[in-house]
Amino acid sequence: MNRRLVWAVIAVALLTMGAGCSSILGGVSDEQLDREQDYSDLRETDADVSIDIDDGNLIRGGEYRAVYDLNGTKELSLSKSTIYRDEPLQIHSVRYWYPNGTELTGSELEVEQGRSATTVTVPDENGTLAFSGAASRKTFRFPTYVAGSYQVTLPDGHRTTNFLFGDVSPSGYEREVVDDQERLTWDDMEADSTISLRYYLARDIPLFLGFIGGALLLGGVGIAYYYRQVKQLQREREEYGVDVDIDDDSDGGPPPGLR
Repeated sequence: MNRRLVWAVIAVALLTMGAGCSSILGGVSDEQLDREQDYSDLRETDADVSIDIDDGNLIRGGEYRAVYDLNGTKELSLSKSTIYRDEPLQIHSVRYWYPNGTELTGSELEVEQGRSATTVTVPDENGTLAFSGAASRKTFRFPTYVAGSYQVTLPDGHRTTNFLFGDVSPSGYEREVVDDQERLTWDDMEADSTISLRYYLARDIPLFLGFIGGALLLGGVGIAYYYRQVKQLQREREEYGVDVDIDDDSDGGPPPGLR
């Protein structure tokens, strides 16, 4: 009886491990692939790759949308580098458009997720591919999987221009602000590079400067008050004749008040 129980436990464990491996290697679920998303604004840009970042909020995390004019690319291998190894990029809301505008959802495409990459294969290499994924708040790192022009749009009201709080890499980009959104455009990016952004909410800068100014003002008031108290104490000591210079070791007699 115990032996049967042991074999049953082993069988369940093997089935569980097999299911886990299948989920890793088998691909993204159809529910994720077909999740609703609107890409119409990004499809209208002139860039080969258009990316829009949503910063999210305290409850909901950030997200990005990316649209690729494939221009001869039939397969995209999507991965991200970590300290230890390359990991598959987690994507959802996948869409593909033929050159004539016919749309396919993600579950109608060949999408496989392996241990190091998520591979998307499209039926026509001159179509358009779109997908979405999670984005960190205030930072964004994204590999350039294909060569061409790139346009990245930051969340509403965010900027990269302050050298303390913002940063853009690589250089060679053009910057413009449209409808309170900063857009960064690279005319010619090589594949296997990385776009790295650090940005901030523009309205936070006056608040930060106000906080620093208030702290300096309070510090100045505190120092002035302390200095005034010290000077007042010195005057009182002089009035009562107890202002003794402790550095004077000469035998000059008792203090003035005791002579």
